[in-house]
Amino acid sequence: MNTSTVSAGLPGLIATAIFGALASSFSAVSAADPNSASVTVKYADLDIAAPPGALVLYERIRVAAHSACSYFWFKTAAYEARCVQNAIAEAVTKVNQPALSAVYNAKYKTAASTLVSQSR
Repeated sequence: MNTSTVSAGLPGLIATAIFGALASSFSAVSAADPNSASVTVKYADLDIAAPPGALVLYERIRVAAHSACSYFWFKTAAYEARCVQNAIAEAVTKVNQPALSAVYNAKYKTAASTLVSQSR
């Protein structure tokens, strides 16, 4: 089963995505660590090698990133936007599919892997 986890960590507002080989039968929010939040994104039902499937997965990741980042209180909307973009970039990089990367690149005009490497 293909799943992706979009996470947001408060320190440095750096988002990380963690993949699980097994996921529960529904998307779940996990707050085991008080400094992070994660949302599991399933995509086994999608052909992410094709643009339509990649676009649907991108939208699922975007929604999950907003959900994970909303777990935290940010001083400004810019900090929250950065959290969301970092979470999306990390998830796109971890999925590592050209069609998904193309969707990300079209939305942000930059490669996700570039943003991830700069935030570490």
